[in-house]
Amino acid sequence: MRSIGELARASGLTVSALRFYDAAGVLVPAWVDPVTGYRRYTDDQVAPARLVAGLRRVGMPVAEIAKAVRAEPAVVHRLLDTHVRRLEEGLADARREVSRIRSLLAADQPATVTRLTLTGAALAAAMDAVRFAVGTDPTVPALTGVLFDVTDTGLELVATDRHRLAVATAEAVVHGPAVRALLPLDAVDGLRQLLTDPTRTGVELTVSGSSLVADVAGHELRATALPDDFPNYHALLPRSGTARPTRRVPVDAEWLVTALRAGGPTVVREYAGRSWPVTVLGLGTPDRLRLLGPDDLTDLDDLADTELRVGVNGEYLLDALGAAGGRHLTLELDSPLAPLTIRRPDDEGAFSILMPIRL
Repeated sequence: MRSIGELARASGLTVSALRFYDAAGVLVPAWVDPVTGYRRYTDDQVAPARLVAGLRRVGMPVAEIAKAVRAEPAVVHRLLDTHVRRLEEGLADARREVSRIRSLLAADQPATVTRLTLTGAALAAAMDAVRFAVGTDPTVPALTGVLFDVTDTGLELVATDRHRLAVATAEAVVHGPAVRALLPLDAVDGLRQLLTDPTRTGVELTVSGSSLVADVAGHELRATALPDDFPNYHALLPRSGTARPTRRVPVDAEWLVTALRAGGPTVVREYAGRSWPVTVLGLGTPDRLRLLGPDDLTDLDDLADTELRVGVNGEYLLDALGAAGGRHLTLELDSPLAPLTIRRPDDEGAFSILMPIRL
């Protein structure tokens, strides 16, 4: 049997934490010496202790940790989902409060002005590349618009609904400091409507505080940016030069779109009490993309099978392929649990990311 110190080293919990979880009835020693009071644990308690350590690190309440230690994996997954939603709601509340504080600070200082000029075609293409990924959940208002991220080198547009993320760049001449404006969807669509006229080739955007003014060949659109903080999307972007190899797979987008629209094979997975169809992309050696069905997934643990499998929402994949445009695209895959990146070979600055679905 293991002493409390040995279990602490094996699990990542401190000795004092193990004493606390004993008192709370979460992780009770297998035996306690009646004379010395020394606690003893079996080897079978190492895994539950490591689970407790992980749940403690993500801030799960003690009552839910106690339930997770004694529950089946499916129940633990549901507890984790509930906890993540709770964390996201808390973060959204914090962001709204931060935005309110910033607006109070901004009221005491003169607003800076940033102007940028670019072509209507470049702006329209960037807007079309990200529009599909805008969120629609009113409880997360920071995701219900398109971020206009202006740097000293140009304009980057970003949209995400947490399940997918799209990024596109547009070359622009910028005068003024770097600035961000989160435009509501109606303003984005209104601006895109102005760009449908091919004679309106030039665009000037002026950002001052929470105000954005777009001048499209003399036609003006005024919009007020959303007060919410857009999430730090840079943490999700694929990083160049990382040690982890990325498999870059050329794909015929026309073939893939046709297969998906024809009802290509899917597998069914349970999530939050519902059944969901999952599109599974299979990649073997040599690199060749194919759609996998239930018969291809009979043994996901077969180590002799080196094919990489990634599950995604088929409708989201169709949206991303349509927004990317062009027949020849590139898919970047790392692992079944890593995001799937879709790129245009001719424009590294325009891409979308789909979050995977656990198989």
